[in-house]
Amino acid sequence: MNTVPDTSATRILVVGDVMLDRYWFGEVSRISPEAPVPVVKVERSEERPGGAANVARNCAALGARVALLSVVGADEAGQNLARLMKDSGIECSLHEDAKLSTTVKLRVVGRQQQLLRIDFENAPDHEVLQAKLADFESKLAACDVVILSDYGKGGLTHITEMIRLARTAGKPVLVDPKGEDYARYAGATLLTPNRSELRQVVGRWQDDKELAQKATRLRDELKLDALLVTRSEEGMTLFSPGDVSHEPAVAREVYDVSGAGDTVIATLAVMLGSGLSLPQAMRQANLAAGIVVGKLGTATCSLDELKQVN
Repeated sequence: MNTVPDTSATRILVVGDVMLDRYWFGEVSRISPEAPVPVVKVERSEERPGGAANVARNCAALGARVALLSVVGADEAGQNLARLMKDSGIECSLHEDAKLSTTVKLRVVGRQQQLLRIDFENAPDHEVLQAKLADFESKLAACDVVILSDYGKGGLTHITEMIRLARTAGKPVLVDPKGEDYARYAGATLLTPNRSELRQVVGRWQDDKELAQKATRLRDELKLDALLVTRSEEGMTLFSPGDVSHEPAVAREVYDVSGAGDTVIATLAVMLGSGLSLPQAMRQANLAAGIVVGKLGTATCSLDELKQVN
């Protein structure tokens, strides 16, 4: 039975750290005489939205109406990002910070293998972030679900206030967390840490029973409605009050896991906004993640692709 709902009227607001993913593709035929490293003869390049911008693109690929709110530098990378988002049909509010360099992740790929990644980044200005907060408040009424995509780049300095404003407005808030300070996410509807991110916060666990105890304690401490842990080859587990649901990993060839977490939170938000329950939304997110890990780089799962695997 097809369980993918109509997503055309669903409105998602995505806020967080955006970045531009650059790919240089080339052939490797020799080792450098200067050092024991491969020489890549670059033959083509590609740019894709990354971070919160990739989350927004994933929401749009699933048929939702998407607004993206973030901070970029007054530079070429920021302009390219705005253009890419416009091409994806996403309504953008990218606040420019003259002192900021738009985060760029440059990946060098030879023979379909990533050889090197170079990051360019710095933190945004406080005044720009304050203006973004006012913008956030004005956009809340026009959305069904809020996604806060934290990549630890400083764009979500006011995340605690954003969660409070959204919950006061009656909007579900889904957070992709970073770092060790989860107190700033208190009061969110759902957190989606991966296995290693959760370990940073609650420590290691020996078995599923201990994981359930630690996850439940964290959910209670932070007053979350639910906690969803993505566990790579072990699938994903949803911890709700009095209930634990699990989806096993979809068996398929894994090509590239970068951006899979973006697809998971985007699918959860779109499915929740379209009327599915959390366990139903998790099932769709698990299927969508199984599709994107079979693609190179930050990729999306379309509504048609999702329907095909249901």
